[in-house]
Amino acid sequence: MMNKWKYPAILLAGIGIANIGDWIYLIALNLIVLNETQSPMAVVLLYLLKPAAGMVVNAWSGSLIDRVNKRNLMIILDLSRAVSIIVVVLMPVAIAMYAVVFFINMMSAVFEPASRTYMTQLIPKDSRQRFNALKGLIGSGAFIMGPAIAGLLFQLGTPHLSLFVTAAALCGSGLITLLLPNLEREALADADIGRFSLSAVREDWKLVSTYTKRHAPIMLIYFLFSCLLVMTAVVDSLEAAFSKQVLHLSDSTYGYMVSIAGAGFILGSIVNTAFAHRLPYMKLMGGGGVAVAAGYLLYASSDTMIWAATGFAFLSFALAFASTGFETFFQEKIPVKMMGRIASIYGLAEGALVLIMTISIGIGAEFVSIRWAVCTGAIIMLITAIMLLLSIRRESSPATYEIHRTGIE
Repeated sequence: MMNKWKYPAILLAGIGIANIGDWIYLIALNLIVLNETQSPMAVVLLYLLKPAAGMVVNAWSGSLIDRVNKRNLMIILDLSRAVSIIVVVLMPVAIAMYAVVFFINMMSAVFEPASRTYMTQLIPKDSRQRFNALKGLIGSGAFIMGPAIAGLLFQLGTPHLSLFVTAAALCGSGLITLLLPNLEREALADADIGRFSLSAVREDWKLVSTYTKRHAPIMLIYFLFSCLLVMTAVVDSLEAAFSKQVLHLSDSTYGYMVSIAGAGFILGSIVNTAFAHRLPYMKLMGGGGVAVAAGYLLYASSDTMIWAATGFAFLSFALAFASTGFETFFQEKIPVKMMGRIASIYGLAEGALVLIMTISIGIGAEFVSIRWAVCTGAIIMLITAIMLLLSIRRESSPATYEIHRTGIE
């Protein structure tokens, strides 16, 4: 057991350190921009940089990821992001800071599918669902620890100090990744997918299109769950405004409600980890998705802090199961050799949807009402979740979904 979980444990340690650093970075960056510009809109622009950066790189990054050594790429990206964060600290001009933050988001958009592919290669098939559950548990812990550490650092110094800590965390994550095995030292030399080039990117788009048509049931489920995640991000963009202006919560009460959501996710992650070996990942994804949407709908229709907190806790609890189910689904049903390209190209569509839906729901909140916008987003989410559940049930036969892990059928 020790030998089996040696490298997964090292990988989880690196993920935990990086996740804590990400939360510290997010909170510190928001405060720095707000302090220097005194403009809430300037902070909102930070949240639009992430999907915009993803759209820039996702068109081609998958072709790169599937052609290079994933472990080495992860190390380079961790160290490069650390250096870039230090540059942000030294930036005196806000526009230049946005440019560097955009570049950091581009690297993060490449890192995510690369790390997901490497995880699939490293983790044995019979351990993936438990690993994903543990990964979710670590993520929920980072959700609590990251802001707490950021608050402590703010008392000791300025938000700029927090960015240095984030850079150190990313360096630590990169060094930990060095301890992991180099799984592709020989495999890439034998890979017959050609060099990375513009023509290769065009061919990869055609390949992903052909794959999508041949495996439509799998990719429909993948797309519907991605849409569900899009709607969670869209509704979350109005979370603070809804809580303050519709529910009339104070800053401290709003903070308590967010803490309740974090506790719900931690509890869900613990239960999920304990029973990961007994819960089919397809049911986790389908049932968890519907439960998440129901929680958002309860939150959107609430008139008091108690009901809103109940909805928050319920959706956070369910999200731990849905996320684990989706991660395992991706690892089991998508060929390893195509993971980078599929994740990146579909990520391009996901980023476009985030931008379109966020702007649309923001306009609705401005010209109709915030409650109407949040309820509309929650209803769309519930419809998407029901479609996802029906698609999973219709195609639940293992034979329908079986894919050869060594390539395309």
